[in-house]
Amino acid sequence: MNWDSVAQAMSLHLPMDYREFVEIYGGGEMDEYFSISTPPVPGSAYGDLLDGLDPALPTRDLNQLAEQLASNAVPPLLPFGTTAHGDVSFWLREGPADNWNVASFRRQSPPGTARWTVFDGGMVEFFLAFLTGTVEPFTVGSLVGQQHEYVNWRDL
Repeated sequence: MNWDSVAQAMSLHLPMDYREFVEIYGGGEMDEYFSISTPPVPGSAYGDLLDGLDPALPTRDLNQLAEQLASNAVPPLLPFGTTAHGDVSFWLREGPADNWNVASFRRQSPPGTARWTVFDGGMVEFFLAFLTGTVEPFTVGSLVGQQHEYVNWRDL
């Protein structure tokens, strides 16, 4: 992946942990549940990261996210992962890319529960926290206790 070309196309640099993850694993799915998007790669269904540069979210959902942030203001968002249930994980693009935190939107949530989970850490930390049950940001609770498998798009 030519990260300088990606940065030029996006007008921003992506976090180092994400770039390293993509270099090692590529776009694909964890446990047929959580998928990671990448910049465009010929033939990959996961090469849609650039499509999310300006996500359109309802004001109500943005207001709910703002309530969970110290600044009460939502920085620019960039989705990098989705679940089979339509939940979406975003970077909160505030400050240097390596300091971006993660916010996950739960598409289906029980009444009275927050639809957003804000995670103080990067994409890889978030991914590990989800797999180990430290955070439960998605419609389906936890995947703890099972063997995990990440499958690259070329192997699907």
